Amino acid sequence: MEWEWLIDFFKGMVKPVAATAVVLVSLFLSYLQKLGLEAEMAYSILRAFLQLSVIGFVLEFIFTQDNTVWILAAYLFMVVVAGYTAGQRAKHVPRGKYVAGASILVGTAVTMFLLVLLKVFPFTPRYIIPVAGMMVGNSMTVTGVTMKRLRDDIRTQMSLVETALALGATPRQATLQQVKRSLVIALSPVLDNAKTVGLISLPGAMTGLIMGGASPTEAIQLQIVVMNMLIGASTISSIMSTYLCWPAFFTKAYQIQTTVFSSD
Repeated sequence: MEWEWLIDFFKGMVKPVAATAVVLVSLFLSYLQKLGLEAEMAYSILRAFLQLSVIGFVLEFIFTQDNTVWILAAYLFMVVVAGYTAGQRAKHVPRGKYVAGASILVGTAVTMFLLVLLKVFPFTPRYIIPVAGMMVGNSMTVTGVTMKRLRDDIRTQMSLVETALALGATPRQATLQQVKRSLVIALSPVLDNAKTVGLISLPGAMTGLIMGGASPTEAIQLQIVVMNMLIGASTISSIMSTYLCWPAFFTKAYQIQTTVFSSD
């Protein structure tokens, strides 16, 4: 009986394994086209299997504990990984991983606090961890793009920024247009997704509820909450990242840190 859970797990993996037939088709097409992606595809799908299997057991454990400490530990782990990943995208931003991590932490924590305060979600592992995962993942992408784009735009238009600084502008005033552009570009996919949700595709949360037996109206209600929280967390995180980037881009004397913009 003590190994029954493992037997049930392997039985449940029959369909996921069967679904790898689609990956085999991709491997075959990559081979025919000489793309050289066969090894990377195989590694990616194997890694996904292992990661999701492990996280499944971890979440099973956390859900049974119903302890605030485990909720916070899981949340902080996600933020750390997301900060590292977003920082890698904006690798030319000094201390980019810390900037991204702090921005994601603030954006998702503020959003989650409001959702719990308004009693949209109860503060339990079964709700908070999946919701936090969606917010952190989305904020990670938006923050990484914002930081990278801001640095690249300032580098491209360095002469304009230096002229503004010479005329007495603060770093914020001198880079206002670059900040706006980077935020618009980073947030546009999130907003476009909200505009077309339900028309082009059914999002994951909504699809999961419907496949789990919930009524479409219940699934829609949850999806509306999800879209709202993703927009909120992404906006706060991306704006926060621009504020935290400024000290690395400029000296205390309001001069551009040329070493930050010297590499491509």
